[in-house]
Amino acid sequence: MIKISLITVTYNAEQVLKTTLDSVFKQEYPTIEHIIIDGASTDNTVAMAKDYMEKSFASDNGHEVRLLVEPDNGIYDAMNKGIAMTTGDYICFLNAGDSLHNNDTIGSLVRNTCVDSYITEDGGKDRMPAVLYGNTDIVDDNGNFICHRRLSPPEHLTWMSFRDGMLVCHQAFYARTDIAKKTAFNTVYRFSADFDWCIRIMKEAESRRLPLIDSHIILVNYLKEGTTTKNHKASLKERFRIMATYYGLTTTYLRHAWFVIRAIIKR
Repeated sequence: MIKISLITVTYNAEQVLKTTLDSVFKQEYPTIEHIIIDGASTDNTVAMAKDYMEKSFASDNGHEVRLLVEPDNGIYDAMNKGIAMTTGDYICFLNAGDSLHNNDTIGSLVRNTCVDSYITEDGGKDRMPAVLYGNTDIVDDNGNFICHRRLSPPEHLTWMSFRDGMLVCHQAFYARTDIAKKTAFNTVYRFSADFDWCIRIMKEAESRRLPLIDSHIILVNYLKEGTTTKNHKASLKERFRIMATYYGLTTTYLRHAWFVIRAIIKR
């Protein structure tokens, strides 16, 4: 059975963490590894994570919960620590405050992508899809639906798709673990290293001729005010730099001009 690793990075997240932990605990799919990387929180976050770990173990739901508590050098440094600890087949990052869409999200992801069918008779997993992905809903602090994410994933995703922006939300992007372990987050970026990371994962998929499979379902409820949205301008500047690196400066300028025109048209 395919094993899914979820990584949650926390720091003083006691106000929003419960929603995230509950959504993983309630997953009906058994082979889930949940890794929590805490940057030495000074509030009740670590205690909440420990209680959750004990609750999950006592429930015998098949989930593995692991907790690392130590100072880090920012969110992407913590994410790299999480990648190093994973033992599953696929990795996804579920931020504190975000939640899996429903109790069968992981099971539906595995079924809809038919990922098991790529495993050979002798158990080989080399031809499994490089990425499994899906849609995102935006929710408020109480978990109430606000809207579907404005950017939606294409049916046929490639690394070139991100010329039009981050069409797949990071929390709806499940990368194959063996590829992710060779593709660390670039910690030079403070707010948009996830954008760069997803592009590099997809470029590696292309080099290996591995498919990227759309699950055609909503995978995550994304809390409106995340780290990136709080630092929107800085994030956009970093994304521009990243796009220019992969797609060229001229193409990036032209795309951004279109983004502005599109925003005006939609008003």
